[in-house]
Amino acid sequence: METAPLKVLFVCKGNHARSIMAESIMRRLAGDKFTVFSAGSQPRPEISPFVVRLLQSLNHDMTGLQPKSWNEFAGQDSPELDFVFTLSETAANAVPPAWPGNPMTALWTLPDPAAFEGEDVQQALAFADAYRMLNNRISIFSSLPLATLQGMALQHRLDAIGKDMGRSDLGPKEDAA
Repeated sequence: METAPLKVLFVCKGNHARSIMAESIMRRLAGDKFTVFSAGSQPRPEISPFVVRLLQSLNHDMTGLQPKSWNEFAGQDSPELDFVFTLSETAANAVPPAWPGNPMTALWTLPDPAAFEGEDVQQALAFADAYRMLNNRISIFSSLPLATLQGMALQHRLDAIGKDMGRSDLGPKEDAA
């Protein structure tokens, strides 16, 4: 018996960097297992040029990727969501709309690469680092045995992915001198 794809929404403030990358990564990694969306509490008019260059350089299909308001996912005709992942502190502190479907939610914040100030090469590295963290988190999430995890066990896993997985400092700890 085939099950319908689970619906996932990634939210950020501007929906022009992190959430767009997350949507694209999950589309690639999860295939038909998930239907993926992204949105922002205050969407920007266009995707960050750094994100466009990065995703194109990694051969991501960018069809349909565009910033949109999270209100598009809260209306009567909106899809019933299974998961909503918040990627920014600003969006986490905003009052979200009522998501249809009573989805499981988790806070997966990571630094905003668009806020990084520096030379283009340094900015591109900030976007690449955010991509790497998102790719790690989404890889772990998409490989969870979702059919056997329920309730608090699943919520615990989702929260753990956002707290620890994908961080750049997970290697061996060194004592500060």
